[in-house]
Amino acid sequence: MPMFRDVLVHLSESGTLRRVATHAPGARTMARRFVAGETVEDGVAAARELNAAGIRVTLDNLGESVDTRDEARAAADTYLAMIRRIVEEKLDANVSLKLTQMGQDIDAAFMRDNVGRVLDLAREHDMFVRLDMESSAYTQRTLDFFRTLWDSEGYRNVGIVLQSYLKRTADDARMANERGARVRLCKGAYVEPPEVAFQEKSRVDENFVAVTRMLLEEGTFPGIATHDPAMIEATKRIAHEQGISKDAFEFQMLYGIRRDLQAELVREGWGLRVYVPFGDAWYPYLMRRMAERPANLFFIVNAVLRESPLRFLMSNGKR
Repeated sequence: MPMFRDVLVHLSESGTLRRVATHAPGARTMARRFVAGETVEDGVAAARELNAAGIRVTLDNLGESVDTRDEARAAADTYLAMIRRIVEEKLDANVSLKLTQMGQDIDAAFMRDNVGRVLDLAREHDMFVRLDMESSAYTQRTLDFFRTLWDSEGYRNVGIVLQSYLKRTADDARMANERGARVRLCKGAYVEPPEVAFQEKSRVDENFVAVTRMLLEEGTFPGIATHDPAMIEATKRIAHEQGISKDAFEFQMLYGIRRDLQAELVREGWGLRVYVPFGDAWYPYLMRRMAERPANLFFIVNAVLRESPLRFLMSNGKR
């Protein structure tokens, strides 16, 4: 299973497969189970529906590792439009962004200007912004940038994502807790070397539970992001044992995944936020969702195999 997961993650980085998938007839329709659509309005519509069901939302404009300043500025502009629409609709929603989409690999000062525009508008409306975490190659840079925003520039409407498969995560959680910053804890979705990441699921899960305990006991409104029933039950157990109220943290899940668990958590009165992605860069996102949870593969492959261009590609693997 780890090898299968690694293959899917590598496929998510294939430009050829991305071009084939995004032009296959019906592929966008298939992706709509997991991606709200391609526009801000699509994301807002999904957020409105989820709010009506008692679910909070994080909106995310898909995309990462942009190559040009124009792309990065356009991404920041999309976030500004997103924030304005959230305010207009009075949605219970915030936003998440990736620093490489804001120009992290182009120029640090340029990226800071783009992120600053988003943070400033969000702060005007008392809105929270999450800095998404990417591969371990960006972990230190992302956390350094977060500390600059928090320690030197005084932003308090910004938080981070930590990944339990990284061996450093407990230390990073302590850093965030000391500052009173909000953390989303997830397992992680990139292929990482054993030098920096646990390779066994049992170790990843063990670290997830340990860091969850730390965040619940010492953190500020953490987001426990998992679809794993065992991790959900462990979180509930810690909250019960420590007398931590249901409104002191929230569970977080992905749009279109484990809707049964989402409904169950809401019925039980737990806080739940769903991460709602939108945009035309849906192919790598979709492949990572398959890598994270193999059960997603059955649904997606059934839909993909109906599309003749992809069927041709899959039956001619060397191409």
